[in-house]
Amino acid sequence: MMASISSMPSQIELYEQIGTLSSRMAAAAQAHDWDTLIELERSVAGLRDTLMTADEGFPGTADVERKRVLIQQILRDDAEVRRHTEPWMEHVRQFLGTANRRQQVQRAYGAV
Repeated sequence: MMASISSMPSQIELYEQIGTLSSRMAAAAQAHDWDTLIELERSVAGLRDTLMTADEGFPGTADVERKRVLIQQILRDDAEVRRHTEPWMEHVRQFLGTANRRQQVQRAYGAV
């Protein structure tokens, strides 16, 4: 049996789910649990895609305020994730850059 459109989560419910996952992402980043962080990000991406197709209708004032609070929380969590991932990503970039330069030097001078 196909699910009816009314069984789709509302935008607020989707934002709440994204907010819950974004908090878990921040915790995973703080713990340097990159595998969990990647898994959670994939879940958030799926919810974000669903959110783009969700029909909001005419939100009430309470829904607009709740959405604002949720978006602010999601943005704070995103900043926390970036605070932990950006230094790690820079380290990886430097490592890969060094390895690439080493290969270029080896090729240029015929080293094996």
